[in-house]
Amino acid sequence: MTEKLTKKHKPIIRREFGINWLMKEYPPQIYHRNKKIVFEIAWPAGSTSKGRLVFSRWRAMELPEVFQPDEPVTRIDHREDIFQYEPTPEDAQVVEWYLNFADPYLFCAYGGPLMAQDELQVAEHPCLAALHEALVSQGIEALTEEDGEPTPVLVMGAERRCAINVKPGAIEGYPEGLYGNNFARAREDAVRKATRRIDPPTITNILAMAAPAGGEGEYGYEEIEQIVRTAYTGFTAARLESIRGRAEAPEVVIHTGFWGCGAFGGNRTLMTILQVLAARLARIDRLVYYTIDRAGTATFKQAMDILEREIMPEIVGTEVKVRKAISIPAVLEKVEALGLEWGISDGN
Repeated sequence: MTEKLTKKHKPIIRREFGINWLMKEYPPQIYHRNKKIVFEIAWPAGSTSKGRLVFSRWRAMELPEVFQPDEPVTRIDHREDIFQYEPTPEDAQVVEWYLNFADPYLFCAYGGPLMAQDELQVAEHPCLAALHEALVSQGIEALTEEDGEPTPVLVMGAERRCAINVKPGAIEGYPEGLYGNNFARAREDAVRKATRRIDPPTITNILAMAAPAGGEGEYGYEEIEQIVRTAYTGFTAARLESIRGRAEAPEVVIHTGFWGCGAFGGNRTLMTILQVLAARLARIDRLVYYTIDRAGTATFKQAMDILEREIMPEIVGTEVKVRKAISIPAVLEKVEALGLEWGISDGN
């Protein structure tokens, strides 16, 4: 049965754009030489598209008061990798979303030298860059955060036109890989070797959320609540957009990772715990967590252990099923009591 949306659960704005029109009328503005190489591989002269993007921006939602025991189960998986954007079978009743670890100003740094998670995703999906230019030109707010409130952005139907291998050791002469600032320093031949065109393109749904930045010391209750509220808003918006216009609700899958733990200096353990809680609150069917490497996997497992033993012993394993109603403020107070601290920016 299709879920009825209340006013507070409807987007601030929703617009649909033809990708071919976007790329022609609002071409990406690429400034860095290596980004230009990637763009030329992804969208060579004469490229066309019949695809369409659905852009929506959502207002912040208030958290529920309790975790309900009768809500659907959220399954938690992890992969020791970065996003691979595996295509969803056409006949599957599944809608998948990949996080964009966003700046408050949507896709703002795509044309420059940096190749962090946000910029990597846009480079592989060049229509997102054209969408940024169109929003700015048309006076549509391209913000994932406004006046201290989260306003997550969803983009359905983005074409992935290339894959860039930034992993350590993937390209000879670059043992640390091409991620982050390493990309800007790479030789042209290395960038070309690392970039593979995808033809025909695959389709990705994007959820852009800005994590808090610039904190220090231990996380306070208000910071923790704001992080959960941001993720809950974004995840709920993804679920609502997934079921829009469908007679039967599909399985909704969120692909995420250490959101806000790079340039923003977030704590990996905390951000894992809070995203799992938000996914459960938002009634997401499955959360796929990308841990990058062994160290990341160890952090993820530690976070899940803390969640199950210290924060919510009422849940059942990696299937986040609550045995009884639990006060959300009480849960967040337990998280605060962990005394987890902000890290520092990784410079990427």
